[in-house]
Amino acid sequence: MNITAHISKLKMLVATFAMASTITSCDSVIYDGEGDCSVKYRIEFEYERNMEFANAFATKVSSVSLYVFDKSGVLVHQASESGAALAADDYAMMLELAPGQYDLLAWCGVDGQSFNLPAATVGTTTLEQMKCTMARKRDANTAYVDEDLNALFHGLKRIDYTDQAGVHTEVMSLTKNTNNFRIILQQTWSEGDTPTDVDIENFEFAIVDNNGKMDYNNSLLADEQIVYRPWDITTGYVDVDAQISATRANQVAVAVAELTTARLMADSEPILVVTNKATGERVLSVPIVDYALLVKGNYNRTMDDQEYLDRQDEYNMTFFIHNGQWLSSSIIINSWRVVLNNQIL
Repeated sequence: MNITAHISKLKMLVATFAMASTITSCDSVIYDGEGDCSVKYRIEFEYERNMEFANAFATKVSSVSLYVFDKSGVLVHQASESGAALAADDYAMMLELAPGQYDLLAWCGVDGQSFNLPAATVGTTTLEQMKCTMARKRDANTAYVDEDLNALFHGLKRIDYTDQAGVHTEVMSLTKNTNNFRIILQQTWSEGDTPTDVDIENFEFAIVDNNGKMDYNNSLLADEQIVYRPWDITTGYVDVDAQISATRANQVAVAVAELTTARLMADSEPILVVTNKATGERVLSVPIVDYALLVKGNYNRTMDDQEYLDRQDEYNMTFFIHNGQWLSSSIIINSWRVVLNNQIL
């Protein structure tokens, strides 16, 4: 074979390679699975901001509403999902956008009953407008909540959407905005006394705060005073010693009131109030945040106060009544005893 033939073959090989490259190139409008040049973002969600330091998204979050805003703060995309799909190990939302910088806002658990968001319109709604408001009832001039609020979560993340082909994964961390309180009244007796029930009808429980409006960045907005009332009250007895037959003499009478509130802030002043219904006298007034932080504990000392309040979403507070009289000497919050030095609460 002469040199001219070799050169012809070489030219044909080069042309063939160039054509193949063009077909699979990201500059081409023609591509298949092997040469897919699209850019996709896979948005995962995690709820690790809890006291277990473990991702509980699959078991705690009931719905996701995701809003995507461009660099100017205008909504360009929104999506929502709820139900069993969220429990999948590989659950994520997929985004296909033009390259650029975006702010992703997630409000999770908004059910239209406990919490509400404004109607959002692509091309019109702005990030600053996406505030979340807690529903409340009214009794005369009092705004109140007496239901078990649906668990609410918030997330905000900025991403730079690249033009590099492929699937890119981003993780959005969530903060829980609702808290459950169990207020426990425990009746004690002196030796020889006849045990009696805790008469829950004698007391009225409430947590007072003004935390029913949350901004897009999860800070609290100015709001009216809200009174959180129990959504469940139970009474009963607990055996002091399981080895002893269950008699009143070997039992402790208790009453439990359960309340749910919106987000607690380190710089706010929510108050737990217990009132004597018959007299209207305030028999107990406890600044919740102060006492919650007082028992933060040695293991949690490295957390700042707001992180602790965000992670700790359940509070068990036990108070004592002795022979029908209120004791102000101690409170148990979760597993910690706070001694009050006999001061009036």
